Amino acid sequence: MIISLNRNIIHLDLDSFFVSVERLQNSSLIGKPILIGGNSDRAVVASCSYEARKYGVSSAMPMRMAKMLCPDAIIVRGDMETYSKYSNMVTDIIDEDAPLYEKASIDEHYIDITGMDKYYGSLKWTSELRQRIIKETGLPISLGLSPNKTVSKMATNEAKPMGQLEILQDRIKPFLNPLSINKIPMLGQKSYQLLRNMGVAIIETLSAMPVEMMIRVLGENGRSIWEKSNGIDNSPVVPYTERKSIGTETTFEKDTTDIVKINELFVTMVEQLSYDLRKQKRLTSCITVKIRYSNFDTHTMQSRIPYTASDHVLIARAKELFKKLYERRMLIRLVGVRFSHLVAGHPQINLFEDSTEMVNLYQAIDRLKNRFGETAVIRAVGAKG
Repeated sequence: MIISLNRNIIHLDLDSFFVSVERLQNSSLIGKPILIGGNSDRAVVASCSYEARKYGVSSAMPMRMAKMLCPDAIIVRGDMETYSKYSNMVTDIIDEDAPLYEKASIDEHYIDITGMDKYYGSLKWTSELRQRIIKETGLPISLGLSPNKTVSKMATNEAKPMGQLEILQDRIKPFLNPLSINKIPMLGQKSYQLLRNMGVAIIETLSAMPVEMMIRVLGENGRSIWEKSNGIDNSPVVPYTERKSIGTETTFEKDTTDIVKINELFVTMVEQLSYDLRKQKRLTSCITVKIRYSNFDTHTMQSRIPYTASDHVLIARAKELFKKLYERRMLIRLVGVRFSHLVAGHPQINLFEDSTEMVNLYQAIDRLKNRFGETAVIRAVGAKG
């Protein structure tokens, strides 16, 4: 693929996305310190408001620490279904206007508008798109516009909250040079600490180092970090495609070896994921089971299966995989299930495998769930506890 050097790449990032969605649902949360995540001490912060960040709270921080730093924070468990709905609203707006876009995450998009400056002002078009998203969704959003993805993302981060920043080609180095090296995307904490121990604090210093030295210090990743520090990034905007897997995982309040309890949890998780598949009119042909021991060792095992969205099939396979995977008899901290290799389809495709009565049963169950809620009909074993 040939990458033009005279590109116009937009990075769009929804500001404190989960918090912003919660505030749309409940206006009393506006202006208050908010933590999104579980309420137990074992939970972590999925997202937090700018009001909470002033106290030193950050995403991925243990909830216990966050509550110590910001005792007045309001904890909201969060609703991924609602977040996905708003994320898709933003994606749909972008899809209507953008010639080429990439959905990098639930709250981030890249757009390649190279060549459009012949007909529109790049910043004008970008600003109008941002205003449309704000108007139609009510969500705050920031953006960066530059010749590549890295600089655009860094520009967005400097523009937050609710801002926009354009960095032209001849302004890349003056923009990057005074920034801290921890502003470089994908620079991990270990690499950051190593560079700081070498006396490297700002990007200007890092960019002036020989690339060979960076490779010696950080391995092959050193080249990528050096290129980013010099504003070099030829990676393309990858056209958006639907995700190819769905999954869920649960961390126990207390590490356990209770096999009955774990199998009951697998029933609940698989039942919910299977219903999600059917609701999306999709089928899976691969199931993966994950366990994490109390010492944080993590193991997975997967199995290819005929395309299905039937939870009785998937529950049996999940239990079978867990039985094979759990060999050490150590305390378990976390379990998870993931369905991958998804395709569009209906459960009726399984008529060669399931009876007509079974297919009709699933249709009846799903109608009840659609009407009365996802917990309206569940297996008795999944309702324990």
